[in-house]
Amino acid sequence: MNYRANIYAAKSLGVTRIVAWTGPGAISRKFRPGDLVLPDDLLDFTKNRPSTFYEGMGIGFLRQYPVFCETLRNALRDAAYRGEALRRGAQRRGVGRIHFGATYACTEGPRLETPAEIRFLASAGADLVGMTLCPEAFLARELEICYAPVAYVTNYAEGVREMPYRRGALFEGMLPPGAAAAVEAAKNAIPGIAIAAARAIAGEERDCPCAISMERYRKRGVIGPDFRGWVAVPKGAGR
Repeated sequence: MNYRANIYAAKSLGVTRIVAWTGPGAISRKFRPGDLVLPDDLLDFTKNRPSTFYEGMGIGFLRQYPVFCETLRNALRDAAYRGEALRRGAQRRGVGRIHFGATYACTEGPRLETPAEIRFLASAGADLVGMTLCPEAFLARELEICYAPVAYVTNYAEGVREMPYRRGALFEGMLPPGAAAAVEAAKNAIPGIAIAAARAIAGEERDCPCAISMERYRKRGVIGPDFRGWVAVPKGAGR
């Protein structure tokens, strides 16, 4: 995936906020397939992905705190909890539990992780493991776009639970039998949550670190008001 081209194209279209979705595996036992999670931190273990717009330019030394936009995360949390209350009030079966906060470890892929790698990630503080969000979240910060993900837990990471190898099954058996419906329900809930969150903060002036991440470079006169002058057009982005 050309992460730089995607973020550049979004910025070119006037996008100021991005809600990402991702389907990680659970490392922490407090999560289970079918749960929705709003992560608040990242561990980047990718290897071969261009991770900055500012290669060799001497700019882009940006603080990565908060990792994701808190305004957007709070809006997503409120939308998710409202949706859960409506589902329970109607006594309908829906997604699993909703968690606000988790550390997401991003690996290169496309292969899944070994048991030793999962033990290492757990020791580093990871709650979830997936193959997206990095470097997308960092690139969005470089172009002053607010970014926050919604994760739906798809399976248990290798070694978290004793799971026999099942030939031809999804993840070859890392998703427990009978859990697929809960995972699908969680995935299908994300668009509604994202739309509700977007509506809730539409028109609000952005007052967050994401919106002014390049401000000190502007003040020094290193960059101008048009982001197109900050970076070269990534291959595949067009003009």
